[in-house]
Amino acid sequence: MKNTLLKLLLCTPLVTNVAHAADWPQYRGPAGDGVCAEQIQWKPAGLNSVWKVPSDGGFSSFAVADGRAFTLSLKEIDGASQEVLVAHNAGSGAELWSVALQVAKYDKGGNDGTADNKGGDGPRSTPAIVGKTVVVLSSELALRCFDAATGKEVWTLDLKAQHGGRNIQWQNAASPLLEGGLIYLAGGGAGESLLAVNPADGKVVWKAFDEKMTHATPVAATILGQRQVIFFLQSGLLAVEPKTGKELWRYAFPYKVSTAASPVVGGDIVYCSAGYGVGAGAVKLTKEGGEFKATEIFRAPGNTPLANHWSTPVLKDGFMYGMFQFKEYGKGPVKCVELATGDVKWTKEGFGPGHVILIGNDVVALSDAGEIVRFAASPGEYKELGRQKVLDGKCWTTPSVSGGRLFVRSTKEASCLE
Repeated sequence: MKNTLLKLLLCTPLVTNVAHAADWPQYRGPAGDGVCAEQIQWKPAGLNSVWKVPSDGGFSSFAVADGRAFTLSLKEIDGASQEVLVAHNAGSGAELWSVALQVAKYDKGGNDGTADNKGGDGPRSTPAIVGKTVVVLSSELALRCFDAATGKEVWTLDLKAQHGGRNIQWQNAASPLLEGGLIYLAGGGAGESLLAVNPADGKVVWKAFDEKMTHATPVAATILGQRQVIFFLQSGLLAVEPKTGKELWRYAFPYKVSTAASPVVGGDIVYCSAGYGVGAGAVKLTKEGGEFKATEIFRAPGNTPLANHWSTPVLKDGFMYGMFQFKEYGKGPVKCVELATGDVKWTKEGFGPGHVILIGNDVVALSDAGEIVRFAASPGEYKELGRQKVLDGKCWTTPSVSGGRLFVRSTKEASCLE
């Protein structure tokens, strides 16, 4: 009994630490909002490198679960550049397996990485981990499911071939959204442009609408007691009931060239933004007799002050933090913006169009130059808490957090930091 009690006492701290760890199973984290659920203790000395490995091409982020980290990159296979799904050992960075998805050919290409504004071509979508499988949406709109341990294909759903899929310039960049046991995505044809898919077998649960897709990944949220999936389409925002696809509300919003940042939801307010002169807007939701109504509360046209090129802000206590900028490569700012009014509280230059996540009371930004920058999520003033160069190459990807470790990648390499 003494030996058993001793073992239990020794094991208790380990079990407690594991309970605080969380998977990062999809683009922008468990809830798709860029918020880390773990309790992170930052080391004063900075981030220690656990591993760093080559990872060529594209802007796919990491999905992490069960000791594996998945991303999309480019590889030369049979004399051609291929878009591939790569499974890494999350502890060592070693490649466990990889699967070629398609020949890497991107229209509107030419991003050869030789100038500040050239990041390099490649896949832009992030994988999603569902139980013992991993699901990817390729640049050519093929939704494919693989066994996470072996890379063996489980099923394929080709939106172009099976659902009249209509791609866009630069090809698909949106990631599959996991919500309530289903996968949500856009890209189908007339009458089936939005789809909910069962991840167990790839069967379509519902399909509806005649909408043109964008590069923005949909988000899920509960607003006024109603769970909903919000798509950011060329017509604007469209919210649907997740299980049925029933339309809940719309917000007409302009489209030019590309929309890539996801909507941001705070209570009964939804914010959206795009570059190319479109700017930002926000609506307040009300509900009467079971019917939703979206009322615009502000609109800020143009590339300043609120355009989000492809960087989705994070939300903390009614304030958004992120890269509010358009084509300001290498130097563009992060800003703090009040969600309810669109008022800019402060601006700090020197980031470029990277991405941000929220860890506790801290915003963690990955600049396009490969720096991890930590600053306080406070509307009063910009307060930097740490800055460290961690990657070479262009970094237009979103950091991921799992088990107290930060997973980041660029167009040249991938790294895990403790």
